[in-house]
Amino acid sequence: MMAVAAAQKNREMFAIKKSYSIENGYPSRRRSLVDDARFESLVVKQNKQIVLEEARNKANDDLEETIMQTKVEQVPTSEEKIQVQDDQQMDDVEIPDDIEQEQPDFTEVNTVETVQSVESTENNSSEETNNDDAGLTEDEIVLANAASESPEAENAMQNAAIIVRLKDGIASLGRILKAVETYHGTVQHVESRQSRDQGVDHDVLIKLNMTRGNLLQLIRSLRQSGSFSGINLLAENNISVKSPWFPKHASELDNCNHLMTKYEPDLDMNHPGFADKVYRQRRKDIAEIAFAYKYGDPIPHIEYTEVEVKTWRSVFRTVKELTPKHACAEYRAAFKKLEEEKIFVENRLPQLQEMSEFLRRNTGFTLRPAAGLLTSRDFLASLAFRIFQSTQYVRHVNSPFHTPEPDCIHELLGHMPLLADPSFAQFSQEIGLASLGASDDEIEKLSTVYWFTVEFGLCKEHGQVKAYGAGLLSAYGELLHALSDKCEHRPFEPASTAVQPYQDQEYQPIYYVAESFEDAKDKFRRWVSTMSRPFEVRFNPHTERVEILDSVDKLETLLQQMNTEILHLSNAIAKMRRPF
Repeated sequence: MMAVAAAQKNREMFAIKKSYSIENGYPSRRRSLVDDARFESLVVKQNKQIVLEEARNKANDDLEETIMQTKVEQVPTSEEKIQVQDDQQMDDVEIPDDIEQEQPDFTEVNTVETVQSVESTENNSSEETNNDDAGLTEDEIVLANAASESPEAENAMQNAAIIVRLKDGIASLGRILKAVETYHGTVQHVESRQSRDQGVDHDVLIKLNMTRGNLLQLIRSLRQSGSFSGINLLAENNISVKSPWFPKHASELDNCNHLMTKYEPDLDMNHPGFADKVYRQRRKDIAEIAFAYKYGDPIPHIEYTEVEVKTWRSVFRTVKELTPKHACAEYRAAFKKLEEEKIFVENRLPQLQEMSEFLRRNTGFTLRPAAGLLTSRDFLASLAFRIFQSTQYVRHVNSPFHTPEPDCIHELLGHMPLLADPSFAQFSQEIGLASLGASDDEIEKLSTVYWFTVEFGLCKEHGQVKAYGAGLLSAYGELLHALSDKCEHRPFEPASTAVQPYQDQEYQPIYYVAESFEDAKDKFRRWVSTMSRPFEVRFNPHTERVEILDSVDKLETLLQQMNTEILHLSNAIAKMRRPF
């Protein structure tokens, strides 16, 4: 439990607390997932160095105090260096001179670059300092902070991998293995290859298991050796800036709402509800309900006012009038089903709970209340679990056919019908799965693809272009524009769509047309396979968990499940072909 708490604390430390509002430099324009993704990337790049510096300072203060208390117990004695696991085998083995030239001192483990610089100056050895390995890396900072939580956390076992760059040939590998043994570590895997870098003979990957404190000592000790050009830590059971945490179960989405937007009516003078104090308070009250929501709770019932119902009625009638001619067949079929089940009626706003139950029956999607537009990473992550984060507030009555940010009318009329279509629901989930563990740059690209498909997408149907994007189906002005000759239609190709500039002031000048949902999914899958994420994930519908496919056992289990499904399909085909 201590390790879990430490990991969560580290994640919170590296999460940039930012607010998308005018007061923090966010432009007062139409809100979108694409803009938020770009803004996130910009803020992360600007603040990353500051966060790392704060983490280094924290590591210095906390870890030094904690480890100094147990220094006598943790630093191997001269007897322990000789008698590690088998006294008889180790009696005639000596620690290499270049590793044992200076006993590692815990007080130096977390020394930052500035202190190292001072030490180098005092020792007149600044030219010998390896600039590539000066100070702690990001992974080491996170590891040091996790170790500093308590003596138990510091002594917790850590699965990790280190990459050591050898200057003097593969013979130096023995020194590394001896050092691992000295610090009571267990080597699990060793792999080497010739290095492509000048001055480096081999790169060696070593997977090991040892306590966090000893792991930090080991890295410091190896860095003091002249035989190695560089040491890099790849911690497996820790949170890394390079490998961001992401939810593995739908319940963990409770931790993905801490980067919420401020209430736009309170901040944006151009917002229709800026001068309406009653509306602003209403928005705040509904937002507080969403903030308090936890996984497994029933979605709270909202008693909508007559004014809000009037706004819904105006938009609903317009959409219903335009749907038969301009919406795709999948949208029309789901819209009709919603009317038949009395969920879509003009004199009452649907409740998220009843809509969630409808979606679960049709595609397994469910809804979760949101106080506003989430960050792009958090929003996309929820789609991986077939969960759509929906607002519950209604746009201002003075602007019934336009809203500067998502509201429940946009969600209900735009998104919900297509989330009831199996093919479209699968496409939405695949976008969410692709976002888990993706880099900031890739999140921006995924958000752009989402914008030009799920929000403003067009598709072909019997030779005609129809709308399936929620932003089009819930805003008749842009719907008519998108289907006119005043804009450009391009075939949907994820690679080019992902980098298309986004228009947030006026109607889009460019829209992307998919041949079909199946064609869009096929192209999307091929594009996602080129992303930099070094692992694959899948959603297990039985456990409702996201699984990382990183072991042979997991792949064998999945293969058995697929074989069972294929057997059922084959049997079904054989039975259908039998003569009467």
